[in-house]
Amino acid sequence: MANPSVKVNAKARRAAHGSDTAAAPKVGFVSLGCPKALVDSERIITKLRAEGYMIASDYEGADVVVVNTCGFLDSAKKESLDAIGEAMNANGRVIVTGCFGVEENRIRDAHPGVLAVTGPHQYEQVVEAVHDAVPPLHDPFVDLVPPEGLRLTPRHYAYLKISEGCNNRCSFCIIPALRGDLASRPSNHVMGEAERLVNAGVKELLVISQDTSAYGLDIKYAESAWKGAPLKARFLDLSRALGDLGVWVRMHYVYPYPHVDDVIPLMADGKILPYLDIPFQHASPAVLKAMRRPAAQEKTAERIRRWREVCPDLAIRSTFIVGFPGETEEDFAFLLDWLKEAGINRAGCFKYEPVEGAKANAIDGAVPDEVKEERWHRFMAVQKDVSSAQLERKLGQTIDVLIDEVDEDGAIGRSKWDAPEIDGNVFLNGERDVNAGDIVRAKVVEAGDYDLWAERVSANG
Repeated sequence: MANPSVKVNAKARRAAHGSDTAAAPKVGFVSLGCPKALVDSERIITKLRAEGYMIASDYEGADVVVVNTCGFLDSAKKESLDAIGEAMNANGRVIVTGCFGVEENRIRDAHPGVLAVTGPHQYEQVVEAVHDAVPPLHDPFVDLVPPEGLRLTPRHYAYLKISEGCNNRCSFCIIPALRGDLASRPSNHVMGEAERLVNAGVKELLVISQDTSAYGLDIKYAESAWKGAPLKARFLDLSRALGDLGVWVRMHYVYPYPHVDDVIPLMADGKILPYLDIPFQHASPAVLKAMRRPAAQEKTAERIRRWREVCPDLAIRSTFIVGFPGETEEDFAFLLDWLKEAGINRAGCFKYEPVEGAKANAIDGAVPDEVKEERWHRFMAVQKDVSSAQLERKLGQTIDVLIDEVDEDGAIGRSKWDAPEIDGNVFLNGERDVNAGDIVRAKVVEAGDYDLWAERVSANG
């Protein structure tokens, strides 16, 4: 299952690129959900810009609006319906795509005036729908689009999607029904995109998929030519190749299969970031069995300890579900104890939602909403203590900080242990002589529950 934290806390992003041109049709774009959906949006925008379309900065200036939806949780579906409604009210000409697009009848019942509805990663269908709504320019210039494509992220970091779909059948998840089985990209295609991004100035590549450590399984780890040598479509081989590009490489949505152990030395050697985003979801064996989670987790805390023996700087980010059907107080207490034992650096916690179509809804022992709420608060209190204790140990260290933005108060960046939007920040108060995308050296002078404060000592980027 994909990390739900970004999905549940999804923010609508509207991107404006280029200058207004009276003759060029304009498309508004709202992208909801996880980074994988964001990459889908970027691909659609890249195709449209290549055809001469402009991307409008607001609803009123758009000839048509595309809403890329999220359909993972019921709360996300409601947010998607609300976003569609906002676009309909402000513009009236709306095309719907994304994971929630598989429920076309529900969308059209709520908003019968939408022009078209498509499902996830159906790029060509979305572009065709835009063509129907507002035809492209007769003779577009191909150089309107840079070789790395157009993105909705800042210039200095980018998401790199290596596969679609998922072969797992977790009982709470409907992602396979929305996005299908695992479909890996050839390794040379992934590396070609990564190299173009780096050449365009990207300093951090965030590797994403539904199941990153399963990469290549569906194509039997096929080799393809890269830089004059064969490169297997395998998690370890791809990690090693990405590590040769000389930028930060961050791994997301990694299931803890045994071969993940082989990637930890690359982190210890500084080839890729010492960071693993692993969606554990729970720790109790009984709950994990009911969830149908892949990979045995009874000894996962011990495995994490061994990983940190190899790479002491390793940070683990994860997501958890409380209130899963049948979860007892003993199961929940087991989870809290495991959270402290494993030393999870960053964690998101979500109250179980009976998503329509999920097999978990048929499991006996539904947990009352008030119990879910109480357990959520207890979980977050424990995680805050775990996080703050780990950050306290960073005091006095000199670390690399990737600058994300600079304002009148100083610079805001991230350490190698922090992914954008979902993790903490490093604040360099009063430091304004830097730019977004710079990597600077800074000494940690204060630690909070989730963030660090530091003072710059030198720059290396």
